[in-house]
Amino acid sequence: MQITTIGLDIAKHVFQVHGIDAEEKVVVRKQLRRGQVKQFFEELSPCLVGLEACATSHYWARELSKLGHEVRLMPAKDVKAYVKRNKNDAADAEAICEAVRRPTMRFVQVKSAEQQSQLMQHRARDVLMHQRTQAINAIRSHLAELGIIAPQGREGIKELLAIIADDTNTNMPNDARASLIVLAAQLQALQTTIGAIEKRIMVQHRANKDSRRLQTIPGIGPIGASAIATTVTNPKVFRSGRDFAAWIGLVPRQMSTGGKAKLGPISKQGDRYLRRILVLGAVSTLRRAKLNPERYPWVTELLARRPFKVVAVALANKMARIAWALLISGKTCRSARFAAA
Repeated sequence: MQITTIGLDIAKHVFQVHGIDAEEKVVVRKQLRRGQVKQFFEELSPCLVGLEACATSHYWARELSKLGHEVRLMPAKDVKAYVKRNKNDAADAEAICEAVRRPTMRFVQVKSAEQQSQLMQHRARDVLMHQRTQAINAIRSHLAELGIIAPQGREGIKELLAIIADDTNTNMPNDARASLIVLAAQLQALQTTIGAIEKRIMVQHRANKDSRRLQTIPGIGPIGASAIATTVTNPKVFRSGRDFAAWIGLVPRQMSTGGKAKLGPISKQGDRYLRRILVLGAVSTLRRAKLNPERYPWVTELLARRPFKVVAVALANKMARIAWALLISGKTCRSARFAAA
């Protein structure tokens, strides 16, 4: 019988298929090795294929779409509600097949290979920046064991690197210097690599008109604008700016019942990278607002009533909503209106 819907549970080597026909009867339930997946779907008539959204799901969605199938990606947490009892590959594939046919299910946009490649620049930079921070902390802590300290910031680490490179300094044992020279060389290499990646991101930023518009929002620079524009290729999938902010995880978590609204901390769901960029941009804006309170009346008034970090998250939420509005309308942000809002 002809298969109309398939739930495909993907993995690294073993894939599980669960297919039903138009009468919702199970037609196929089998395992496939990685090399058998394309051949299996090539022999099928075009049908609806459901996948859980993950790192490799976008690749398989593109490949199966080339074969004429309609592929839909779903958040894994939304599919979990359809797992009947114990978790295994067969149960997961059956749950995916059931969830993909629900009219209220939310689906994930399939990323192109170019979009994933551009996002890799941001992810690689993020990893290298963590490694750079680890190298700096290691240098500071090792030198502190020898009684050598320096102020925080770039100037402080420059002082420590100069001490490491000074062969005439007798306060440092030779074995310690040999170890710290290796860390200093690693730090320099990381700094060079991060700079090269940032140059590529700047090229992407200048070539993207949406990214250039997003940079007009106070608190969003080229890195943040490029990340948002690359991640959100179709802003119309969000009904409003609040939905976009909720997708990033900048809205309160609800625990309401019995008609009583109870709001907790922010949900922290969605893209962590975008959420961190927006919050850091909001913190930078708040620091400028403290120096020039007359230019930021809304922020200044909020700082007088709420803690600094709470205001930073509220401002990040506002920035996310403005970013969605700019992507929809194609306009730019007027800083004066933003500050007085």
